[in-house]
Amino acid sequence: MQDRIPIVIADDHAVLRESLTALLQSQPDFKVVGTAANGEEAVRLVQQYAPRVLVLDLAMPGGDGFEVLRSLERAGSRVASVVLTGSDSQNDYVQVVRLGARGLVLKADQPQKLFSAIRAVAEGELAFSDEIAHSVLDAMVSSHPAVPSSMGRLSGRERQISYMVARGMRNRDIANDLSISENTVKRHLQSIFSKTGSRDRLELAVLALSETGKAA
Repeated sequence: MQDRIPIVIADDHAVLRESLTALLQSQPDFKVVGTAANGEEAVRLVQQYAPRVLVLDLAMPGGDGFEVLRSLERAGSRVASVVLTGSDSQNDYVQVVRLGARGLVLKADQPQKLFSAIRAVAEGELAFSDEIAHSVLDAMVSSHPAVPSSMGRLSGRERQISYMVARGMRNRDIANDLSISENTVKRHLQSIFSKTGSRDRLELAVLALSETGKAA
């Protein structure tokens, strides 16, 4: 199937790595193209296979999840990363998002939550719980200077969509609210990213909320 999402899994526990592989391969739209037991392998496999999604454990030898995200950013290897963690630290959550992760799933969560997160980030969306999303956005907005001129270049509809993204709405929800197609939402977002210089939804959300001076 050509439209299956290629995925790399990085976790230092062999049993969990194999279980995750079997679990994800059970989904008709997923394809595990590589597995890594440490941070160095994770970076190498992402560069080798260019997957759409990296499922990443934080605590690993040979470069933990934080270092993997740093290395990928330095190398310009942009991959939609879903962090799979047992940590309950809000500081960890904020740090991984700052380093480029676009989804976070707790190891205690049900498999369906991981499936949904992978599908969301593969489509360029974010996959965080509401609580984590608000914590991350609050932290990032507080340290991000407002750039009104960037938002000022947007049309009225583009600004509307930007603020809806900042509230955590997905493309299908935006489309339903505005009575337009998802493809139209995607076209607007491409224009918004180009005009504001935002690389993805998280950067756009931070920019939009910085202009209003508060998190939604």
